[in-house]
Amino acid sequence: MEDELEPSLRPRTQIQGRILLLTICAAGIGGTFQFGYNLSIINAPTSHIQEFTNETWQARTGEPLPDHLILLMWSLIVSLYPLGGLFGALLAGPLAITLGRKKSLLVNNIFVVLAAILFGFSRKAGSFEMIMLGRLLVGVSAGVSMNIQPMYLGESAPKELRGAVAMSSAIFTALGIVMGQVVGLRELLGDPQAWPLLLASCLVPGVLQLASLPLVPESPRYLLIDCGDTEACLAALRRLRGSGDLARELEELEEERAACQGCRARRPWELFQHRALRRQVTSLVVLGSAMELCGNDLMYAYASSVFQKAGVPEAKVQYATIGTGSCELLMAIVSSSFPWTLYLAVACIFASILSFGIGPAGVTGILATELFDQMARPAACMVCGALMWIMLFLVSLGFPFIMEALSHFLYVPFLGVCVCGAIYTGLFLPETKGKTLQEISEELHRLNFPRRAQGPTWRSPEVIQSTEL
Repeated sequence: MEDELEPSLRPRTQIQGRILLLTICAAGIGGTFQFGYNLSIINAPTSHIQEFTNETWQARTGEPLPDHLILLMWSLIVSLYPLGGLFGALLAGPLAITLGRKKSLLVNNIFVVLAAILFGFSRKAGSFEMIMLGRLLVGVSAGVSMNIQPMYLGESAPKELRGAVAMSSAIFTALGIVMGQVVGLRELLGDPQAWPLLLASCLVPGVLQLASLPLVPESPRYLLIDCGDTEACLAALRRLRGSGDLARELEELEEERAACQGCRARRPWELFQHRALRRQVTSLVVLGSAMELCGNDLMYAYASSVFQKAGVPEAKVQYATIGTGSCELLMAIVSSSFPWTLYLAVACIFASILSFGIGPAGVTGILATELFDQMARPAACMVCGALMWIMLFLVSLGFPFIMEALSHFLYVPFLGVCVCGAIYTGLFLPETKGKTLQEISEELHRLNFPRRAQGPTWRSPEVIQSTEL
């Protein structure tokens, strides 16, 4: 009997799989893909934008900019991206509540369009300020999408695929990094005259999302719990799941909606006031900061300068730069024809990025999910996102000056951060593998109150609206 039913069920399953795949791709191409793309694309036109800044200043004042001010202007152009990301992370919550997940991702492309216009006409207008404003706007777009995209996909995916779907955000980030490096090749848009088009090419992923995202449904959970629209929720579930076993999932959502009534999520500042969350908040702050202060993400923006310092011939720097992104995407070291001393320097950078992709990049992002219950999880996600953007801004602003001051020893401070992060992880972070959220919460309760032989009976976390913030 099962053999007779299987052929008839197969086409329906394939259709639902295609819709879920389209949902993942439509959200990712204008989401974390844009984050990785704009993080790496600024590296290729480094010297061209610096020359343009100097020429523009000289045309206005009649005098060239001193070298240290050119360096400062360049570091500002790079670091305005994470500053915009911070604003976007704070804007994501209100947008997700007011417009919904899908509409928020669509409206978010307004920032991309404005940024592309500023980039495209910056040289003709003779304004490096337009580049700065454009970087700020694409940062806002990245901050919004990096918070809303995982929320949208997590609420749209079936529970048995939720973990795999959540990992797609990291895959699109790495893919965006590699594509930004490839498009920046001199054979493509890395030509000295083409850098405005290179920066403005962020418009392409935005247009792809605007064309594809309207074809997929809104988050069923948002439609039912936030909007109270049962019919729309059921229609979205039918498109995502088909007609099988919808009653059970809809019943679970109804129970969750009933449990949400009268509950309130913790505010971000409340996390720091409760002793019961002390170990969780400390872990989030220490490891979230270490993730950016280890210097890995800076490599994508400053790779050309670092490789030139290492002695790589200028003509081959762009190809070595692509290797940094390929490590995170393909988890493999790219072969090279440089002399062995130069190859060793490049291989060390590749190995550093490889280890970052295996460890911090994959683990730190889910700390808020595993260490905090549902009462505190939304606030924890906001704190983690804001913290990482702030740290990325600070380290992006200071990296060129660290490189000038320390030269070949520029990664020594980052080595110290990595060692401290590893020590803290080994001594204070509890193991979460193979444990339920209830078991993790019980262990964290014991760690936060070690002197209590018998603490109060632990109760499972209450279910709340994840968008109340």
